[in-house]
Amino acid sequence: MKGLLRSVAVVGALALVAPAAAFAHDAPETAKSRWVMVDWMLESFFVFAGFALVVFIWAWKAGHFHDLEAQAAIPLLIEEEDYYTPEWAFDDEEWDE
Repeated sequence: MKGLLRSVAVVGALALVAPAAAFAHDAPETAKSRWVMVDWMLESFFVFAGFALVVFIWAWKAGHFHDLEAQAAIPLLIEEEDYYTPEWAFDDEEWDE
């Protein structure tokens, strides 16, 4: 067991100390290789856009976008202390002209 733990620790240390070199710059430059990244990005865009469309349709069918005007008025009914207006702005002397 100690030997296995020691070998895993050595392999882990070597993996951290000597990372694998990136050979991306050694890729061949051909007309086809220039489109590899574009293909990957386009496919991922369509996957995420399709997922977002499915979730949007589900939310629409579940009624999350119905009666938005009434839902938007709820935060306006909450009474809170005004933390943003400075104390001097509450003085009426400034407006008594």
